[in-house]
Amino acid sequence: MYTTLISVTQLQTLQSQSAPVLVIDCSCDLMQPAVGPQQFQDQHIAGALYADLNDNLSAQDADQAVNAGRHPLPRREVFVQWLQSLGLTHDMQVVVYDRNGMNYCGRLWWMLKWCGHNAVAVLDGGLQAWLAAGGATAAGAAVTRSPSQFALQAPLVTLVDTAAVASRLNQADQTLIDARGAPRFRGEVEPIDPVAGHIPGALNRPFNSNLTEQGFFKSPEVLRAEFTTLLNGRAPQSVVHHCGSGVSAVPNVLAMEVAGLGASGLYAGSWSEWCTTPGLPVAKG
Repeated sequence: MYTTLISVTQLQTLQSQSAPVLVIDCSCDLMQPAVGPQQFQDQHIAGALYADLNDNLSAQDADQAVNAGRHPLPRREVFVQWLQSLGLTHDMQVVVYDRNGMNYCGRLWWMLKWCGHNAVAVLDGGLQAWLAAGGATAAGAAVTRSPSQFALQAPLVTLVDTAAVASRLNQADQTLIDARGAPRFRGEVEPIDPVAGHIPGALNRPFNSNLTEQGFFKSPEVLRAEFTTLLNGRAPQSVVHHCGSGVSAVPNVLAMEVAGLGASGLYAGSWSEWCTTPGLPVAKG
């Protein structure tokens, strides 16, 4: 079972052994929603299915959402219906990938664990690594699969809401890490949300800090050293990750697990929910 990262070679080995594997492409363009599906149509790992950030990995209506913000999580009971439509079974190894620095596929990685499915891993290096290794690709629509009876199980990850974050501001048992770029974190620019700035007391680690120049996750040793320096004595167990809308925070969640620092929380509402909730403080700088 692969539960964090999987290499191209490891995925190819599973496929050659006819192991039950479900590969899902999560490629996305945040500002141009039609681009991701088109990229999948143009080229994807042979046999892969597609997950759309807006249509499949976010709630469509407020009454189906568990939080607010720009990309609210759907209720688990709603999301599992989509998983069933993919033909997911409990014995399957799921492999998720994108062509966006492993940003968007992390969302599905986390959501599957939220639904109790532990055998899910991010393809290290994404589609680019697959292509570099000569992996088989296909074009056009995904192959239709027979629905399954996949059932929800106890969550394997921790979802944190706005009230919990607000109630523990500046307390030792909560360390907030913001995955947005430094200028947005400092409040110098804000291209998406209505208010610039960050949650008071939060630390900043842009999600792409976890990658090497070659586009792979850094080694566990390097990641552990970097997070240890960032935390500066704070307990890894106290960490709650967030970003703009709960998507790009997940690479930091994944990186801490790869580093051997254990599981950490995700504030899925993130800045887009925090900054539109009346009465909550905003910091800059």
